[in-house]
Amino acid sequence: MKRVKLVIAYDGTNYCGWQVQPNGVTIEEKLTEALEHLLGERVMLIGASRTDSGVHALGNVAVFDTESRIPADKFCLALNQRLPSDIVVQESCQVPLSWHPRKCRSVKTYEYKILNRKIPLPGCRLDSYFFYMDLDVDKMRQAAVCLLGEHDFKSFCSIHTSVEDTVRTLYDVTVEKEGDMITIRMSGNGFLYNMVRIIVGTLVRIGTGYWPPEYMEEVLEARDRSKAGPKAPAHGLTLISIGEETELPEETEVENSMIHYRLIQRETLNKGKAYLIIDRCREQDFAASLLRLSKQATRNGAQKLYVFDREGRLSDGLTLQYFTYHFDTRMDVLIWKPEKYVSYRGSMGEESTVSLIPLGEERVEEYCAIYNEGFRMVPNSRTSTPEDIRAMLKDRDRSGFVIGVGEMSVGIVEVCWEENRIMLDALAILPEYRRKGYGTQIMRRLLDQFLKWDVSEITLIVASANHEAYRLYESMGFEWKETKSVWYVTEDQRRNRLRADQEEMPGALTDEIGKDEKL
Repeated sequence: MKRVKLVIAYDGTNYCGWQVQPNGVTIEEKLTEALEHLLGERVMLIGASRTDSGVHALGNVAVFDTESRIPADKFCLALNQRLPSDIVVQESCQVPLSWHPRKCRSVKTYEYKILNRKIPLPGCRLDSYFFYMDLDVDKMRQAAVCLLGEHDFKSFCSIHTSVEDTVRTLYDVTVEKEGDMITIRMSGNGFLYNMVRIIVGTLVRIGTGYWPPEYMEEVLEARDRSKAGPKAPAHGLTLISIGEETELPEETEVENSMIHYRLIQRETLNKGKAYLIIDRCREQDFAASLLRLSKQATRNGAQKLYVFDREGRLSDGLTLQYFTYHFDTRMDVLIWKPEKYVSYRGSMGEESTVSLIPLGEERVEEYCAIYNEGFRMVPNSRTSTPEDIRAMLKDRDRSGFVIGVGEMSVGIVEVCWEENRIMLDALAILPEYRRKGYGTQIMRRLLDQFLKWDVSEITLIVASANHEAYRLYESMGFEWKETKSVWYVTEDQRRNRLRADQEEMPGALTDEIGKDEKL
């Protein structure tokens, strides 16, 4: 069994859209017929975008599974001999059985063409919208700018859609004019039913002067379809491409009138963890936003998502669809009380030989490896890179040390200085050297030195779930000062069940994702 990916171009004029339906001929129907005639077997074809009746494409994507021995790259030529001239497979290749055109992270690009002149041109009638009134392209550009970024595009979605989540991200929106042809180009992570055509209809209204450019922002904020312009005709729209995002962004920050959040995914691929910090969110949007971002993070590969809501609306056991949020840990700020340390100091016994080796360029790789291994299982820990460590070397207010015992490197210490105040940023001991007292000995050495320097304040942040570290710091005279954040953890329970099922049937091609956009 192998899975074959097709990149398809078509003129949608004579078709009732992509998806098979009883009342007309569709692109999917013609492709399926050609495949089954070629292979002599039943075929399930899954498309990435279900374009609407009359919409064109230069780069739609679809996949199918087959037992055929035909090389994947030859399907392109073989199918084109069996397809009508207005449907052409541009490319074919083999993909992993786990690859699904609607499960992968992708960037979709659409173009809408408007022929803006007094008299139509017959050669443009099938792929552009003829509009005879003068359009002010500069005003259309001004209006388009506010659409960039992540927003709730409910105002630009057909009222007949059943989709629950209407938040999408537009990476690029351009309005260009060459001669009499205006081309509106949009790229984003997904589009709602008729979203592009309604945006175009609204831009046309603005271009005529019916609405001012700033009205576009009012439409966006209203989240009301009746506030937007009419839906532009289908034949002016073309799906240009569907490009797969090959790199997962390490951190995404979004701030708009609805929400301000950070989704941190730098540990998703190597540890299966992601972190969501919600700094601000409108009360009426909180549950839907939390669910959407939880789906996004787990779809991107996070086995566990850790969530901190700065406004404190999470609670242990909160359930949204197939996500249940459980309390995980507090991140507590501890402050050192020298008088307590001095009273404990006499009962701590003799320390063994440990050393603090100042971090230099020659130890960057070693330091980074120890840091990541030492904090691998610690709640809310970060993953460092050699570039991060080199940046610390250049920072006069930060110092790093490798903890040595004889010839062995057993851990690291990281300190941040601010006049006579100190922040202990990190103390990590490699797993194989734990419970040997090295952490206690290093803390004693550091605190003894800080006493000599008459340091006024020492603070650190520790996860309440990291019981061993918490006990160590308390024994050294640290006390709770404040809770910096409270974290909850969740996972995709449905995906876990599907994963278990797929162990029995790996790579089964299904169309269970739900309604995709129709443009």
